[in-house]
Amino acid sequence: MDITLYHNPRCSKSRQTLQLLQDRGIEPKVIEYLHTPPNKATLTKLLSMLSMDDPRELMRKNEAPYKEQHLADPALSKAALIQAMVDSPILIQRPIVVAGDKAAIGRPPEDVLAIL
Repeated sequence: MDITLYHNPRCSKSRQTLQLLQDRGIEPKVIEYLHTPPNKATLTKLLSMLSMDDPRELMRKNEAPYKEQHLADPALSKAALIQAMVDSPILIQRPIVVAGDKAAIGRPPEDVLAIL
């Protein structure tokens, strides 16, 4: 099974999740999403795989772009919120592990074991 890790090497949880996978003999395809952000279609698919109806569930609400762009505004559409993550990938919660048709956020890192 192919495993993909949406990774930020500056994030301790992301590094811990990568190490957890490697300790189990798994070498995931690593996507440093700040340099290679997912597009709208990928984010939409990830939200579905994570069973998240509201894109805000995948957003880091303490990041400056969240506040600056007023992304808490309930009038914003799902499409607008997804576009905000495409435009400012720092908003995307991390790390995300994808295994087949399943995905999990590694917070805590052990949460990803459920999909392996």
